[in-house]
Amino acid sequence: MRDTLSTSIKVTRSILAARLDRAEASRPTRDRPRDRFPATDTFLAGTSRHVGAVNAVLVPAVRRRLPDGHDAAAELVRLSRRLEDAMFQAKSKLYGSAYAVGRPWASIWADVHERFDDLLTLEEALVARIVDATDELHCGELTERLYRAELDAPTRPHPHLPHQGVRGRVARRVAHGVDRFWDAAEGRMIPEPVRIHDHHHDSRLTQYLLAQTRLPEEE
Repeated sequence: MRDTLSTSIKVTRSILAARLDRAEASRPTRDRPRDRFPATDTFLAGTSRHVGAVNAVLVPAVRRRLPDGHDAAAELVRLSRRLEDAMFQAKSKLYGSAYAVGRPWASIWADVHERFDDLLTLEEALVARIVDATDELHCGELTERLYRAELDAPTRPHPHLPHQGVRGRVARRVAHGVDRFWDAAEGRMIPEPVRIHDHHHDSRLTQYLLAQTRLPEEE
């Protein structure tokens, strides 16, 4: 049985990184003044979902399963907040908020790239340690829980909401409902999270995604 947990995290990082590159490369034109919106919204929605699932599922797993779990989990939460704050700046800039309207896009994307890499690199390292310390059955269960948590996670960055404990669960549930309302009202396209099935061999799609970061939909 292969390691679905590490595979899921690697594929998710590959997809989200490709969406980030596409969002950064999008530029409005005279004929298409809103050309930046679809790619940027797709990146923000998918990454916000993933960050929510990390806080809901992976952080508690790190805290319970690793010897230095308390400190490692705290660092994971800290880096997730930093990424959410950078994504909030991108969202504010995209929609013309006075909060970020005077800041250049290059500065915003630089922060997003740096904080995205910081979080996903730590996430991959901690997942590798969990895999080493946990049997395959529980790793498969954790993979499925991450997927389901992404489905119920907010689709917009919320860096200032509680992230852990009962308050964190309630905050994510409320934010998810509010985000769904505005997503529907704005006609916002929300991508599906990654789901890796527990087969003995990687599917062609998984092999393709692990081999390169650019997706057919993003060519």
